[in-house]
Amino acid sequence: METLNQNWQTVSEIELIYKSKVKNSERPQIKSSKDAYRLALSAWDYNKIELFEQFKVLFMNQAYKALGIYEISSGGITGTVVDLRLIFSAALKANATSLMMIHNHPSGNLTASEADKQITRKVKEAGRLLDITLLDSLIITTESYYSFADEGAL
Repeated sequence: METLNQNWQTVSEIELIYKSKVKNSERPQIKSSKDAYRLALSAWDYNKIELFEQFKVLFMNQAYKALGIYEISSGGITGTVVDLRLIFSAALKANATSLMMIHNHPSGNLTASEADKQITRKVKEAGRLLDITLLDSLIITTESYYSFADEGAL
């Protein structure tokens, strides 16, 4: 007869730590949507920006210094799936106080789709509950970008 492991009742201890490989003084500070666009382009694979849609999040600290860019998903030519839980689990782990969402439109069209508007609203609302501010949502191409904040759509 199989014996039941009696340790199943013991709750595992969870420990959170934060280790950074970059000094705070060396982190780029994001002062505008243009700063975020430039940083995003430098972190994007140019071989993919016009091929398929990718969704990334730029995390920042209280001083708007970049903590990192995290790829949430890669999709097809016309869209990709975005899971709020992945965004905020990464934001919490990075100890971010604000974030910017960034995704590309392979078509080169900078018009925000209804899905773009909906995910922006959902992230803004979820962030409000967690005290993590959504500063902007950018749609980027190799030539330009659309900023929800700059256009008053945030």
